[in-house]
Amino acid sequence: MGTARPPTDDPLDVDLTIPVWSRRQPVAFGSLVQSRPIKTYEVRSAGVKEANLKSRPAPSLSPHPLPLTPHLGALVIFAKAPIPGEVKTRLCPPLTPDEAATLHGSFVLDMLERTKLAVAKLQLPFHRYLACAPSSELVFFKIMEERQGVRLLDQVGEDVGQRMHHTFVDLFDKGYEQVLLVGTDVPTLPLSVYQEAIAMLGRSDIVLGPALDGGYYLIGLTRPAEQLFTGIPWSTDQVVAVTQQKAKTLGLSVGLTTTWRDVDTIADLHSLITDCREDNQKPKQDRTFSMRTAGALQLLATRLKTR
Repeated sequence: MGTARPPTDDPLDVDLTIPVWSRRQPVAFGSLVQSRPIKTYEVRSAGVKEANLKSRPAPSLSPHPLPLTPHLGALVIFAKAPIPGEVKTRLCPPLTPDEAATLHGSFVLDMLERTKLAVAKLQLPFHRYLACAPSSELVFFKIMEERQGVRLLDQVGEDVGQRMHHTFVDLFDKGYEQVLLVGTDVPTLPLSVYQEAIAMLGRSDIVLGPALDGGYYLIGLTRPAEQLFTGIPWSTDQVVAVTQQKAKTLGLSVGLTTTWRDVDTIADLHSLITDCREDNQKPKQDRTFSMRTAGALQLLATRLKTR
């Protein structure tokens, strides 16, 4: 598969080129965070059949999609588009907004690939969704829909709590009985965590995936609970603690999955770079990091030495 090259009248804004579309394929994101028709060179770069994008039928989640039964669950990746200056802002500086956006885009791809693998390998009876911000109409998300086999949802609400609550309500209204939502800052999250979380949803009202910084990278529900998303001190080390207290007040049982590090700060990034170096010492078939993200981290590690 060749590298995507934009035509001369449509320059890409992001100068950091790392593997994006596949675990090997390099491309940058600049023109893909616009709302416009998908262009031919983008279709070819993503390996998507051009005819499919012209007709744009309702996407199926797989060649043999699961029927929507009362017991079927939804696995949602909660993602922002990789727009420079709007994602991973706590990494800037020392990263530039373009570098941060490109790293974020690679994480989104990692989560799409790993959730797809989890559903297939663990035979989870879950449909996958991508909850998109600021809009599912952006080219980036449209290509993810075609390439990765996910359905798209728009994030709706003024803050992250409202957006998560609206996503849960939307999916429960579609008939799902379990909804699991995961962020994009945990690109190395073990597949077993998804199985653990789903098992916990069978015996708990709420499942949380605690992050090392006191937030959570994952939340699962068996029914909507708006109070869990109001009055939360988002982006602080009290998110999990306050959420648990709210659940207790509501009489809801809580299950906790494996604690994991998400990537919010420059210290988190340095830890991820160290983990990646260790991962690269393993045989290829045993590595966790995609070649795409490993390449990005190696490049950033080199650049950070001079900043």
